[in-house]
Amino acid sequence: MKKIILTGGGTAGHVTPNIALLPGLKRMGYEVKYVGSYNGIEKKLIEELGVDFTGISSGKLRRYLSVKNFTDPFRVIKGFFEAGKIIRDYKPGIVFSKGGFVSVPVVLAAKRYKVPVIIHESDMTPGLANKISIPVASKVCHNFPETAQYINKNKSVLTGCPIRAELLTGNAVNGMKMCNFTSEKPIIMVIGGSLGAVAVNNAVRKALPEFLTKYQIVHLCGKGKVDASLNNTTGYIQFEYIKDELKDLFAMSDVIISRAGANAICEIAALNKPSVLIPLSRKASRGDQILNANSFKKQGFSEVIEEEDLTTDLLVETVNKVYENRDDYIKRIKESGNQNAVNTILELIKDTSKSNS
Repeated sequence: MKKIILTGGGTAGHVTPNIALLPGLKRMGYEVKYVGSYNGIEKKLIEELGVDFTGISSGKLRRYLSVKNFTDPFRVIKGFFEAGKIIRDYKPGIVFSKGGFVSVPVVLAAKRYKVPVIIHESDMTPGLANKISIPVASKVCHNFPETAQYINKNKSVLTGCPIRAELLTGNAVNGMKMCNFTSEKPIIMVIGGSLGAVAVNNAVRKALPEFLTKYQIVHLCGKGKVDASLNNTTGYIQFEYIKDELKDLFAMSDVIISRAGANAICEIAALNKPSVLIPLSRKASRGDQILNANSFKKQGFSEVIEEEDLTTDLLVETVNKVYENRDDYIKRIKESGNQNAVNTILELIKDTSKSNS
């Protein structure tokens, strides 16, 4: 039995691409073990799928002053030895890392035991965890053409992001029934992330009087962020979070308004949906969403509104522009040539495992 360790965690974005690889790995005859943190989001997501999960100690590597900067290195060291024991006992042929700080001890332990590693970097510029891991990797997969400049050219592989196959099987009619929408007006879907996005939610709701003259709106607004006063608004429906039916909502939508997390926007592109991206402000992040969004705009997939510039008029104007020119955006997305990430990565895993054996 061929064996592989998958690792990555901290956010859903560090887990769902790994999940997208699972059916293909099973078809290829791999036994899969997932290594994540003891109680991270990855534990719940992976165990729900019946995949063997083992937790290790994990610490965050911070760029800012914090008391935890003095204690977390010891957690990382403990995680390294735990990961080493897992690798010795399990004897994988390869490790695939989606990043996040829990992946660092696993990747470094794999190097110690001469197990090849493939890394996937979602954002345009590598995060700190992957910066540490990249020198160890045999190959580094990435979503954006611009990322290649940060990686040795012999390691760099532009793959795009592995997308869960079920997202491609949505039924637009089922989505419209769920939302009580009609075919008389186009549909805009708003996604603020699993926790929602206050600035995006507020802007969309302020724009509803204008939007609803032309569109129907399905709004995924985040936990605890439903506005009950809008519950009976014709042509507008809001949900805290959608899981199983998300594919149907995507299928029925003509334009997506979204934050610019790398995995989210790559899923949007894989579904050939034009979008308006409102990246997380540089004040609240390292600026990776702004870089991601601007790359998509440069490639002609999306339009971008920075959060500091977000107004009702600009939002309506930009959505109208994207909708009216949607065929052009869709054409450019389809011509981009990096939409088969799952198969490309599976081939890399197979070839790397083979050369190691």
